[in-house]
Amino acid sequence: MTDNILKIKSAAETRWDCVAFGEVMLRFDPGFGRVRNSRSFQVWEGGGEYNVARAMKKCWGKRAAVVTALPKNDLGWLVEDLISQGGVDMSHVIWRDFDGLGRNTRVGLNFTEKGFGIRAALGCSDRGHSAASQIKPGEFNWEKLFGEEGVRWFHTGGIFAALDSGTSEAVIEAVEAARKHGTVVSYDLNYRASLWKSQGGKAGAQKVNRNIAKYVDVMIGNEEDFTACLGFEVEGLDEHISAIDPANFKKMIATAVRQFPNFKVAATTLRNARTASFNDWSAILYAGGEFYQSMMRENLEIYDRVGGGDGFASGLAYGFLEGKGPQAAVEYGAAHGALAMTTPGDTSMVRVDEVEAVMKGKGARVIR
Repeated sequence: MTDNILKIKSAAETRWDCVAFGEVMLRFDPGFGRVRNSRSFQVWEGGGEYNVARAMKKCWGKRAAVVTALPKNDLGWLVEDLISQGGVDMSHVIWRDFDGLGRNTRVGLNFTEKGFGIRAALGCSDRGHSAASQIKPGEFNWEKLFGEEGVRWFHTGGIFAALDSGTSEAVIEAVEAARKHGTVVSYDLNYRASLWKSQGGKAGAQKVNRNIAKYVDVMIGNEEDFTACLGFEVEGLDEHISAIDPANFKKMIATAVRQFPNFKVAATTLRNARTASFNDWSAILYAGGEFYQSMMRENLEIYDRVGGGDGFASGLAYGFLEGKGPQAAVEYGAAHGALAMTTPGDTSMVRVDEVEAVMKGKGARVIR
């Protein structure tokens, strides 16, 4: 069913089902307290790109690897230990020498509150001089990864590209190599104004992302991401339309695929945050000239919203990798994203059978 939409390599001809390229940070989680008042934190690993690969291994049972950089110190080894628990391969990780202070390299830290009720989630990053933010073109052997080993699905995103001119150039180098070897490329625009300040703001974001977009098969982002990152000005876009109404997204995609006909698939989650604890949640996907929407989950109860979008991206990828078609892909993505927000931390803690049970409409009765 997917042959006419995405040309995906077979598992037999590749070593990896999914490879992610991006920064892996340590998240310090104060539970339901505040960062500013906490005396203890739960520590998780996470990163917008890495979360997709980890879910691909732990939830979907696929072969996954991460491409990143870490320092040779105890925090770097802590990240290594956490990644290893997730089963993601680290053979393409660069290890950088540490100067003892962190002037030259370090692990990025992210202090994130879950939010509760009318108090929104809050993030406070401390990621300057991190090992991954200093990645430059030429540091990774993309020919070995994509040519010799073989990859079915390669995922990266706009947060990593925004960290530095070197990371954006490295992303372009990577997606060029992936395209050359017939690997499907997915990219999550994930616009963050604060990250693009040092790279020229919106104008800089558009220059970089429009260059990357030429190599992307599966583009993920809402209409705000498409506008900020790709510079689309769409006539008739209505800012008063509800966040869960797909009308604006459909208008945006009509423009996007004319400028970037290489976009075989485009997708976004549709979220209406009633409070930090209750969201209306759905998703929409464009493929093959048609739009496919998942079921709407009204008043979805949220435990920790961080990673919901990455959960959606990995479920979408799984649907296509398994040849289940676009409607199934958007349903897998939306259900997995919803479940990912029922557990703490950035990464998924569910199994494929739990996702499929939610897709079939099974309730939350006790599983015995």
